[in-house]
Amino acid sequence: MSPLTIIGWVLLAGVIAYYLWNYVSYRRMAKQVDNDTFKELMRQGQVIDLRDPASFRARHILGARNFPAQQFEASIKALRKDKPILLYENVRPQYRVKAVKTLRKAGYTDLYVLKEGLDYWNGKVK
Repeated sequence: MSPLTIIGWVLLAGVIAYYLWNYVSYRRMAKQVDNDTFKELMRQGQVIDLRDPASFRARHILGARNFPAQQFEASIKALRKDKPILLYENVRPQYRVKAVKTLRKAGYTDLYVLKEGLDYWNGKVK
């Protein structure tokens, strides 16, 4: 086997390990919940839509606040640490991962993510 092939395989393994590590750490930081559990948690929690403002205006879960992923870090000061935070979006999973990691780093611990996103939400929307 040539040295370039070995380097290629090592790089590929590194990329796979990186994505696997991100996925596993994300799953440990926030609980993935289904629609029914999400609805129950909404009563006491803070519902955050990570999508862009135009998508939020078009359709969102009733009672949700829009914290676009691009400006998420600046918005988290408005969240309470003593209440659960429920996150959702429906297009880019990396937005959820980044939001969860940002919240954990800021000291938020009670985090939940809607498993299938807004596309599969069967509750009330606005």
